[in-house]
Amino acid sequence: MLETARAKHVRRIRRKRHVRKGVFGHGERPRLTVSRSLKNISAQLIDDELGATVCQASSLDKDLRGQIKSGGNKAGAQVVGEALAKRAAAKGITSACFDRNGYKFHGRVKSLAEGARKGGLVF
Repeated sequence: MLETARAKHVRRIRRKRHVRKGVFGHGERPRLTVSRSLKNISAQLIDDELGATVCQASSLDKDLRGQIKSGGNKAGAQVVGEALAKRAAAKGITSACFDRNGYKFHGRVKSLAEGARKGGLVF
């Protein structure tokens, strides 16, 4: 039986809520959250105690556009992850807890995580 778009969306929201329940970021170890669309990917480190974004990186950033052919592929996601790790290191952050935001851990989300690890973030 074919799954409707609404049923697929509801299943994704339930999975996101279930995962997000156990992930909490604080000053020393912020939450690394991932957002993706068909053409772009972005990630940010969030301090949940303050409710503030510590740093962020996106395939839409001006300094990353020259390095990325497309934000919708794994190579672009890895560059975004490395850039985020570099920005986090500049602010003195070495570890984070990974929030995949309800997405499955494969493809671009996995490449972003590998890029962040390659850049020096530990999670």
